[in-house]
Amino acid sequence: MDIADLQKLCQSGAIKWTSHVLARLQERGIQPSDIKNCLMTGRIIEQYPDDYPYPSCLVLGTATTGKPLHVVIGAGAGYLWNITAYYPNPMKWNEDFSARKECEE
Repeated sequence: MDIADLQKLCQSGAIKWTSHVLARLQERGIQPSDIKNCLMTGRIIEQYPDDYPYPSCLVLGTATTGKPLHVVIGAGAGYLWNITAYYPNPMKWNEDFSARKECEE
């Protein structure tokens, strides 16, 4: 997956939103405009090529407020499929939110 391809689909408005995803975004205080901003400003930090029904990836970008945001997005059949989005937890991610911290036992 390439961020430029995701951005082209985003710009064309080819994003699928399920009621489940929209409910989770509302619970987390994330707007659809935040998802779009994240995709347009972001970069892919993890790839999930074996996800079903379409490959997906984790994008690190920013919400419209400038706050770091993670978006998990799939791509297939000419659309982006919004899987989830969340504000990364500093306890679980490195300081720039681009890599997971190692689990301490």
